[in-house]
Amino acid sequence: MNQNILFKQTRLRLALWYALIMALILSLCGFGIYKAIAHAHWVTLDRELESVAGTLHDSIELKLQQPGKLEPVIQKLLPNICVVGTSCIQEQLSSKRHILSAINQGNYYVRFFDNSGRLIAIAGTHPEGLSLVFNKEPWQTLKDSQGHLYHQISLVMHTQKNRDWGYIQVGRSLQDFNSYLVAMKLTLALGLPIVLVLVGVASWWLAGLAMQPIYRSYRQIQQFTADAAHELRTPLAATQATVESALLMPQLDEIEKRDILQTLQRQNQRLTTLVTDLLLLTRLDRQPLQVQRDICCLNDIVNDLIEEFAALAIAAGVTLTHSVRVSTPLNVVGNEDQLYRLFSNLIINAIQYTPQTGKVTVCLDRCNHYAIIQVQDTGIGIPQPEITRIFNRFYRVNSDRSRSTGGSGLGLAIAQAIVQAHHGSLDVESELGQGSTFTIKLPFHVRLTPVF
Repeated sequence: MNQNILFKQTRLRLALWYALIMALILSLCGFGIYKAIAHAHWVTLDRELESVAGTLHDSIELKLQQPGKLEPVIQKLLPNICVVGTSCIQEQLSSKRHILSAINQGNYYVRFFDNSGRLIAIAGTHPEGLSLVFNKEPWQTLKDSQGHLYHQISLVMHTQKNRDWGYIQVGRSLQDFNSYLVAMKLTLALGLPIVLVLVGVASWWLAGLAMQPIYRSYRQIQQFTADAAHELRTPLAATQATVESALLMPQLDEIEKRDILQTLQRQNQRLTTLVTDLLLLTRLDRQPLQVQRDICCLNDIVNDLIEEFAALAIAAGVTLTHSVRVSTPLNVVGNEDQLYRLFSNLIINAIQYTPQTGKVTVCLDRCNHYAIIQVQDTGIGIPQPEITRIFNRFYRVNSDRSRSTGGSGLGLAIAQAIVQAHHGSLDVESELGQGSTFTIKLPFHVRLTPVF
């Protein structure tokens, strides 16, 4: 229960951190997008205003003759112009089209100033309350009496004889521009919480996925610890029972003493083997250490093992043979002690799980750049659902039979670890009641990974 709470708390913290980081990233991205769009629109606005002002400037400047005086012909270019100090009549020329019609669209205004900065005339839609004080700055952003913003540009005007005439200012309302920015802010402000909710859900799901391998690893460690404790407890309990029985006997003759010592020796040997196997697997899991590499002749290793286990096979009523399908010796680069351990584990398993009158065969062959070693038996076989689990530590297909033969369930796990350290592969094919075939592939020329 405590472990489940710990994993849930860890998952929640991962999800919250992920959501917090994503919220920060999305906020920065949203702010950057807003700034980029605003800048792009502002640049477009400046170019538009500069284009309109340039067109007006070039068209009007060709008609100017005296400084500070507007020629009548300018009224044809600006039909709605109003000269300061006169009665202004705004003519609606909706049907008339000309190159300066942009100022009649309601967004633009034009102001003319003489050289001293005095306002001469106004055209277009001039906002109320806009400052009439002349400012020579080329670009200005102004505010009228109602708080509306306007953007304008100022250009110098000259007469036909290149004398200073005065200035022209062309401006436009920023209301549509500001409305667009407000709408974009609102969209980002409303969209960000929705996105964060989705990110929160996704982060919880992703945290669960990230925790799954850790949880499985933790469960495997728990199972490994429980299995190791169980395996250690069995010989220890047997040893304890033997010692207690001996202590209860008033006298022991030589035969009884020898039997007790032999029992203790067997249990001690079982403990020693189990501890050795556990240490070996621990070394394989840790940071690799340097290992001695040699040229190993697989033919010699298999021949030695066949001779070594001949007595065990005869005692079990099993025929143990080997078959070499190549004419030249199979040499690989590896650690000879580990290869002995690898093949012996597979041969011992085959003998132990093969009934009397059965057969165990070790085959040597080659394929391209790999040496092929097969251990075939006519034993009890392995059920198909169990094949993917037989390499798990302490796992037994038939636990009762394994315990009776002294197995700990670590043999195949060690075999697979040794094969992987030699950059090879270990596969198994089995049919229930017909037997099993373990196939090892070892590369001929490879740089061995240091393991222990």
